[in-house]
Amino acid sequence: MTLTRTDAATEGGHEAAALLGHTRALVDPELRSCVGSLPGPLRRIAMYHFGWEHADGSPAVGQAGKAIRPALVLEAVRAFGGEAHQAVRAAAAVELVHNFTLLHDDVIDRDATRRHRATAWTVFGIPEAIIAGDAMQALALRLLADDGHPAALAASARLTACVIELCAGQQADSAFETRTDVSLAECLTMAEAKTGALLGCACATGALYAGAGPAEAAALDAFGREAGLAFQLIDDLIGIWGEPSRTGKPAGADLAAHKKSLPVVAALASDTPAASELAELYRGPLDAEGIRRAADAVDRAGGRDWAQTEAADRMAKAIGHLARALPDLTAADGLLSLAEYVTRRSR
Repeated sequence: MTLTRTDAATEGGHEAAALLGHTRALVDPELRSCVGSLPGPLRRIAMYHFGWEHADGSPAVGQAGKAIRPALVLEAVRAFGGEAHQAVRAAAAVELVHNFTLLHDDVIDRDATRRHRATAWTVFGIPEAIIAGDAMQALALRLLADDGHPAALAASARLTACVIELCAGQQADSAFETRTDVSLAECLTMAEAKTGALLGCACATGALYAGAGPAEAAALDAFGREAGLAFQLIDDLIGIWGEPSRTGKPAGADLAAHKKSLPVVAALASDTPAASELAELYRGPLDAEGIRRAADAVDRAGGRDWAQTEAADRMAKAIGHLARALPDLTAADGLLSLAEYVTRRSR
């Protein structure tokens, strides 16, 4: 039987879902143990953020995110012939760093919901959410410091550098909101720092834990960065056109916040009547009708089509980097399935 493109995407989605489920089974116990070591008030906020407890501290049946980044760590280990269980601490460290950024991002963006529930800062307050995020970053570094694996020191140095890059990306993203002259090149650089850097770090860390050399680790980092840009492009599209029932966030939240997301900046740079209309809309507050008009303007100015094409191009580049490190791509089936998953999602 010949698979259609839709069949292949569905099959790949099932494979990625299985990988993510397996990752959660391996990494969640380490995460829970690590978060459980925090002092009481910080532990309560972190447990709530991960979806493991309600605000009152009672147990909750929640999902601690999709586990894409720890899955990339473990699949990179497997791609180079290593044993995934050896890198569970490293995978947990990457996930802790990701969640530290989420706690801070929610405060900066004043997002009221995440994963279909109130964000931590709206429940516990801004200072508490920020401090809990700081504690998660410290936990990540402690995990690697206590890990006896030979690659732990290199992984720690790489993750520390990544955090600095993440902060630079977030600072740029925040600064863009008050600027009217943001270029597409600047926006792509910001997206690579804010999203691509951690995906690249996850992939390179897995390679290091499997005993890969510097050249292979660099290629895996480049793979993750390009896949991360594709991920961000799709995420930005979802931020404009995603269904609230599936995203857990209000419709057009990025537009309401005047975010200079990639589709928006591409639209503003198009020198079209729709670009002028969008620029005018971005000068003032946007109600529901304004959000609808802004989304339509982004579409008519070509921002939506550009983002979809650019995401596909970035994935092609990602696969090229992966092939440099692993000429036989059958060894990287898991990495490819995860990359396909994050760039084909619709929520």
